[in-house]
Parts: sequence; structure tokens; C-alpha cells
Amino acid sequence: MCYTVRMPTNTPQLIVALDYPDAFHALEMAQQLVPASPWMKVGLELLMHAGPQVVADLRDLGLEVFLDGKFHDIPNTVAGAMHGAVTTGARMVNVHAGGGLRMMRAAREAADTAAMTNALPRPLVIAVTVLTSLSEKELAEEVGCARKAEAQVIALARLAQEAGLDGVVASVLEAAAIKDACGDDFTVITPGIRPAQADDDQRRVATPAAAVEAGADYLVVGRPITQAEHPLAACEAILAEIRGAAG
Repeated sequence: MCYTVRMPTNTPQLIVALDYPDAFHALEMAQQLVPASPWMKVGLELLMHAGPQVVADLRDLGLEVFLDGKFHDIPNTVAGAMHGAVTTGARMVNVHAGGGLRMMRAAREAADTAAMTNALPRPLVIAVTVLTSLSEKELAEEVGCARKAEAQVIALARLAQEAGLDGVVASVLEAAAIKDACGDDFTVITPGIRPAQADDDQRRVATPAAAVEAGADYLVVGRPITQAEHPLAACEAILAEIRGAAG
């Protein structure tokens, strides 16, 4: 029987985004952060340049990996992609909730099958709701969404839960509402976590402490750690803030 990797729910986990164009620099950064034992996020940039082997390389360092592939296609194609993602050893994989109920169900079923076939733990299967790079104005005027961001996120979170997924990716601004709508056991991953002084291309952002207080289970942080003068120290400082906020 396959089983899902579950981390302790009393303390939120930190995920470091390895947004690099090659495996060498990504693994070099990961090695620096090993003493802090955060999760690592492999996104599309790194995946396209380094291939799925980078997930195995990170696992060899003893680190858990979130494969941020954001699969969004017809159900059969997403099922095939999910099967391959499970075999990399990733502990979390995501799809776009906008692909619909059948697509998300296909992803979950493929994850179950791949885990059993390969005697691997089933990763958490997560759905992306609304990208944190989108503002309310952009969501309405450019994407054509009639709902406000929070209403759209909640609708997609409920759909993901109906499909049997483990949780969603959403901004901190919607985290508490997702927990209210879907329950405390429904996992919330929050990107856009930034120190107060940060300024970049994310729109719906929050500090680590605010994310914890809102109920986030996993916090994704990239440049504030990977571009810091001392990445390990920056990572440990954010972990300390998370633990302090979690009590």
C-alpha cells in the first residue's frame, strides 16, 4: 500500500525555491543549506535546464523536494506527467486547479498508482489556485475572472479537495479562508513570503510570521535566502521566525 509523506503539522515547514538555470548552482546552494534542513523547490526553470535528475540529487543530500511543475493539460497527459514526477522521489507535486475536476482526479489517481507500482511514498498532490504574481486588477482585466481573488481561490480549493488532492498553493491573504472552507487538515502552501523590506515581482505577499499566523503549512521563500550574502544564516533566521510565530 502506498502512503503519503506527512510532515509534523504543529510547525510549518520552510521550502527554499531553487530558481537557477543549471543543476550546479542549484546543488551548490542546497549543499549550503543542508544544516538547516529546509525543503527544496524545483520549478520549471531548473527542471527544464537540469532535468528530473536534479530531484534525485537533492534527495541524495537528505532534503525533501517540492516538484513545482504546475501541470495543466488534458487528464491523460497530466496523469502521465504525474507518474513520472512520483518516480523522481519528489515529496510534493502540483497541478493547476484550473485544469478542472477530471484532470485533478487523474493526477491523484496517477500518483497513487505510481507510488504503489514503484514502492514509493505517494507525494502530496497539490493544486495551484491563483498565482501570487497576479493583482486583483490583473485577475479581472487580463485573466477575465469575474470573482475577486479570494472567492476564486476558495472555489478552486474546494474543487481540489473534491478531487482528492491534499491541498493548494495560495497567497497568505487567502490561507485562513481556505482553512475555514476546507478544514485544518487541508494543506496550504504559501509562496510570496518576503521580509518586510523586499521588493520584487510578487504582488500578494506576506512576512513569514504573518503566513504562520494565517495558517500556512509550508512557506516558500526564494531570493531572500538564495541571494543573501550568507544564505544559511538567512535561512536559519526565517526558520527562527517561523518557529517563534508557531509558538
